[in-house]
Amino acid sequence: MTKQVLDFSLGQYEYIALCDLLKLTGVVDSGGQAKVLITEGYILRNGEVETRKTAKIRANECIELDGMVINVRE
Repeated sequence: MTKQVLDFSLGQYEYIALCDLLKLTGVVDSGGQAKVLITEGYILRNGEVETRKTAKIRANECIELDGMVINVRE
């Protein structure tokens, strides 16, 4: 199974909330769907399960969900 890789740039911001990142990258259809997936343990942050909906995702972190990888950049 090949993973789909997305790059996300923080631009001028220091971090982005995990639920917002999933929504802005189009990985999920809504913020509500993002929150459910996060609380149920489907999201990996740097290889570890992340269950905090508003975890601060910073540059050089990697978020994974069901074959999708989001590389967060500055």
